[in-house]
Formats: sequence, structure tokens, C-alpha cells
Amino acid sequence: MSTHPIDPDLKKALKRLKLGRMLDTLPERLTLARQQKMPHADFLLLILSDETCRRESQAQQLRSRRARLDPEMQIEAWDDSTRVTFDQALLNELISLRFIAANNHVTIVGPVGVGKTFLAHALGHVACRRGYSVIANRTDRILKSLRHARLDNTYEAELRKLLTVDLLILDDFAQDTMEVTESRDTYEILIERHRSGSVIVTSNRGPDEWLGTFADPVRAQSAIDRFTSNSYDLVMEGESYRSRLKPSLPKTATAN
Repeated sequence: MSTHPIDPDLKKALKRLKLGRMLDTLPERLTLARQQKMPHADFLLLILSDETCRRESQAQQLRSRRARLDPEMQIEAWDDSTRVTFDQALLNELISLRFIAANNHVTIVGPVGVGKTFLAHALGHVACRRGYSVIANRTDRILKSLRHARLDNTYEAELRKLLTVDLLILDDFAQDTMEVTESRDTYEILIERHRSGSVIVTSNRGPDEWLGTFADPVRAQSAIDRFTSNSYDLVMEGESYRSRLKPSLPKTATAN
């Protein structure tokens, strides 16, 4: 398919309007429009749709990077052949993201290596695609950031981010015993996000074991009860999924 050169004045006009990226596909679109004798309105809709898709994709990628989501952990990359079992119907429901719209939570529980973090990040990517804001990190790192924020007087701003984001992913929750300050911060996050924002928690321990990791049992019981009463529970069992993520040589290299 041959293309036609773009008028220099048109290039300048598009760049002034911050539509310069249209130039990447405009020659092909112009050729297509001429060949199909496309009405002007249809052509305009076509090139604007291209730009809309490009901007939406760019915005989704930016949201994913800001959320610190692993770019490899996408729902379409999940290996269905692995011997990991869970409620597929429940996962399908979670992928719909109705739980975010309803301010519900998700608990993903299972032994080490079965893919809990993978599915949590995959749901985060789906949320970013649909325009939601996401923060994903290991729980100990989030608590460490809050501890450091207290020292430079940015605690309120740091906590506000965690409370106002559409979806907060707390990976490796209840992994270690928390000190008093960490326990209170965790309590604050869970209580403030109750019915006002969604949280995905991944943990090797079931909710019945979380209480022992808090420094304040009374506050802990209150936070855990509220969280679990509003949470979907995705239980994962089976072989380690991490072996599926190991890098390997191409088949041509291994054959030599």
C-alpha cells in the first residue's frame, strides 16, 4: 500500500494542537481513505479513534508504572496448565471489577509460590486499563515508607495516598509480627478503607492467623472483622507457580 507525503503546514498544525503522534499512522490512513472513498466525517472519526486509543493505552501504561505493578503479571499471561487450583468462577467475578465499584475487598490466601502475587497484580493491571488508580507493594515496604514519612513530616500525605487510591494491593500481608506503630498504621488503613475503597491482600496465612501479628489485639480484632466481613476469599492450592516464570534458553539453543 503506497502512502502520500504529509503537507508541512498540516504537520505544524497537528504539533501545535499536541496531536503530533497522529503523524505516525496518518499516511496509511490517508491512503486507506482515498482507496475506499471514505466520507470526510468517517475519516475524521477514524483518525480521532486512533488517537483516543493511543492516549488511553499510554495512560494505562503510566498508571501501571506508577502503581508499581509487575509488567509481566498480566491476566492473559497466566499459565492455565499449572497445577494450581482455585475458584475460577470467583476469579472471573473479580476480573469484572465489580468489587471495586462496590468498595469490597479481596483476600488471596495460599502457600508460598502458588501465584498469589501474580493474580493480585493481574487484577491491578485490569483496574489500570479501566481507569482506576492503583498502588501495589509488599506490606512491609508500605509500613516502612510510613515510618520514614514520620521523620520528614510527610506522613499525612503518604497516608492520604494509601487511603484515597481506588485499589490498594497489600502483598505478603501478616508475614511478620508488627511493632506498635506498624500495627496502628495497618489498623488505620483497614479501618479507613472499610466501605470506602478496595483492598487486595495476599497472604500465606488465613485471616484467623492475622491477629497474632498485630501489637494491639483489640484494634486488630476490629480491623480484621471489618475487613473480612467485606472481603471475597480466593484460596489457592497446588504446586509452585514460580517455576513457570523461570527464564529458559530457546529451544534451538538447548538442542545444540
